[in-house]
Amino acid sequence: MIRVRQAGPEDAETIIAFQMAMAKEVEQIDLDRATLAAGVRAGLADPSLGPYWLAEIDGAVVGCLQTTPEWSDWRNGTVWWIQSVYVRPDRRGRGVFRGLFAHVRARVEADDAARGLRLYVDTRNTRARRLYEKLGLDGDHYRMYEWLK
Repeated sequence: MIRVRQAGPEDAETIIAFQMAMAKEVEQIDLDRATLAAGVRAGLADPSLGPYWLAEIDGAVVGCLQTTPEWSDWRNGTVWWIQSVYVRPDRRGRGVFRGLFAHVRARVEADDAARGLRLYVDTRNTRARRLYEKLGLDGDHYRMYEWLK
């Protein structure tokens, strides 16, 4: 059975390891560990930046994601972005992301100020895109552009 809980400071090393692995696997990027560690710890210290959610099976953390808020004047509420998604390779295809998504969606549905969920995905990550579509997410409405320093 999958249990989802909010991460705490004691989970920093697990989240850091997951994010290092995800960046390498999906985008072939070697993240700077010190920068990532500082970012994860900052997020854990201030959940208003975006809480991390962990999926556990038999007490072992097997997946995570982070939700970050975006104010929408069009909707007069907050849209939660799902990011930093990672599921251990040995646990993929077993409902871990579905459990995380269901938990986050239920929190949005229960929050009068929340209006919905969004996420972005690397276009090469076809497995994740298929799963997101099965869960009812629409990937056809917007195209994301970015500028990063």
